[in-house]
Amino acid sequence: MRTPRRFAVASMVVAAVGCALAASSSVAQERPRPREAACSTSVRGSHARTSCFNPYPDADRVQLHVECARWWDPDMDSRRVEVGPAQHVELDERCWKEIRKAWVTHRRR
Repeated sequence: MRTPRRFAVASMVVAAVGCALAASSSVAQERPRPREAACSTSVRGSHARTSCFNPYPDADRVQLHVECARWWDPDMDSRRVEVGPAQHVELDERCWKEIRKAWVTHRRR
């Protein structure tokens, strides 16, 4: 008689733990992700260009940053531009010589 009761209690404990783990993983998946404009950046020689599209209902402010490869070449930052809902913007910057890297930062309004 004790074996079926222990089996029932053990299976209820396993089921409760499984439900708790499933609930915690679904909560982790429901975390809101930052809604940023989708940007694609390209570098060609000494010119960098980014194209950003905002599919979200909230405005995003984007800025292109360029780090130049030469120590004497000043790094450049574009002005910050607001990308409203369903809007598209293009930003470009350049160095005198080669570009080491280029990236975009976002700031929610």
